[in-house]
Amino acid sequence: MTSEIIKELTLQLSTITEGVAALVIAIAVIEGVFRTLLVILQSFSPAGSSASHEAKEDVRLRLGRWLALALEFLLAADILRTAVAPTWSEIGQLAAIATIRTALNFFLQLEIDRAEQRKSTPPEARVG
Repeated sequence: MTSEIIKELTLQLSTITEGVAALVIAIAVIEGVFRTLLVILQSFSPAGSSASHEAKEDVRLRLGRWLALALEFLLAADILRTAVAPTWSEIGQLAAIATIRTALNFFLQLEIDRAEQRKSTPPEARVG
């Protein structure tokens, strides 16, 4: 009986964690759309065209950070679900999903780090 209660609580916690991830993604999309609209409006100003590329990059990086956070929550939900998965098939499916999410998060973070490095490098020191 106790193991069934723990299993049920763990599954509910994983569902809540997935809900948090969905909320983080929703916030990211809303913020991304709002910031994109601001970039579009600013691009019509005389000084906007030169700053437009950096502003778009900033929107992309912020969205990427939010998505990386959501992927972490989704991975946590997968781990919780794996802890109570009764069959090897379900464990295998969750392992595949967790691997894909971890790889996505790794490459997303790598891109964010590269962009941050480009942003912090003075223009005169940039090659190319």
